[in-house]
Amino acid sequence: MDINAKAFKHLQHAFRLGLDGVEYLGLLVIAFATTVAMYDEVAVMLGRGKVTLTDLLLMFLFLEVLAMIGRYFSSGQLPVRFPLYIAMVALARYLILDLKEMTELRMLAVAAAIFLLTLGVLVIRYGHVRFPYDEDKDAEAEDKAKVYVRE
Repeated sequence: MDINAKAFKHLQHAFRLGLDGVEYLGLLVIAFATTVAMYDEVAVMLGRGKVTLTDLLLMFLFLEVLAMIGRYFSSGQLPVRFPLYIAMVALARYLILDLKEMTELRMLAVAAAIFLLTLGVLVIRYGHVRFPYDEDKDAEAEDKAKVYVRE
C-alpha cells in the first residue's frame, strides 16, 4: 500500500466519523425538539381541560418520530415504513382538522393519498416477508422458531 492510498483511507475514515457525528447530532436535536413540542401539546391540552382527536393524532405523530429516532439509534437502520406511517397520520389529522373547509374533491384526494401510502406499506411488508435479505435468511436457518425481517 503506497502513502497516497493510506492517507486516503485515513481521510475517508475521518470523513465518515464526521458525517456520523453530524448525523447523531441532528437526530438528538430532532428528538429534543419533538420532546419539547410534545410537552407543549400536553400543556395546551391541560390548559384547555379536554383532549380532542386531533390532539391524540398529533401526540401519535410525535411518538412515531421518537420511535423512528430510537430505532435508528438501536439498529443503525431507518425503516422506510416509519415515515410512511407518519405521513398517513399527518394526512388523517389534516383531514380531521380542515374537514369543514374542504371541498369534496380535496377530501377524496387526501383519502386517496392515505390509501396509496397504505398500499406502499403493504407492498414493502410483503417484499420483506417474501424476499428477505440474505442476513435474514441466514438467521432464519439458524433458528426456525424466530422470523427475522429487517424493517
